[in-house]
Amino acid sequence: MRTPFLAGNWKMNLDRRTALDLVGALREHLGGRTEVEVAVFPPFVYLDEIARALAGSPIKVGAQNCCDEAEGAFTGEISISQLADVGASLVVLGHSERRHIYGETDELVNRKVQRALAAGLEVILCVGETLAEREAGRTEEVVRTQLHGGLAGITAVDMARVTIAYEPVWAIGTGVVASPAQAGEVHSYVRGLLAGLFTAEAADSVRIQYGGSVKPSNVKELMAVGDVDGALVGGASLKPDDFLPIIDFAR
Repeated sequence: MRTPFLAGNWKMNLDRRTALDLVGALREHLGGRTEVEVAVFPPFVYLDEIARALAGSPIKVGAQNCCDEAEGAFTGEISISQLADVGASLVVLGHSERRHIYGETDELVNRKVQRALAAGLEVILCVGETLAEREAGRTEEVVRTQLHGGLAGITAVDMARVTIAYEPVWAIGTGVVASPAQAGEVHSYVRGLLAGLFTAEAADSVRIQYGGSVKPSNVKELMAVGDVDGALVGGASLKPDDFLPIIDFAR
């Protein structure tokens, strides 16, 4: 049984006070519940404070990106060891905004995945197609290329610390959401790819999140799809009134 995994990617939003108020509300609401797993991904500058605020709670704290190098003269970058040092236990990699705005390639994403796993952190690896790619019938090709590229050199044992997030680029921040049928088709395809890359057992244990305009009004329907194991939530993770009902989707 895969535990549902709901993660809030704050992107470049919130200030210190609002961020602390948000995680305070999350911590109070969740208490010691374990039927769902919850993580938040603050901007780098707030990681330390947010990790301290959530210490002792079941809520995980992660980073939105990392450098593919261990250390050195890489101005503006942050290493995986520095992230771990301030309390991050996982990292989002290959997000469509990193791929399409900042030009990150599958090869670069893979180096980051390997770096994070070698350091003991968990990874959420994002894959997904643009609207043009979907309309051209290339969804499976794009997802396959990104998944194979991002997981190159990764073992079945490593996959115990990897979550896949399917995020159709056309649904991110647009208000448009993939239908449960569309999400289910790709999630099932991803699980099949994982079985081919690793083993059926490893594929069955990996959680696959959906990301793209998830909100309280659609989360229950999405989570009812067999291969959807959670959500990587953007804008709706910034306010307790939106994120808490998403966490409580099964109640």
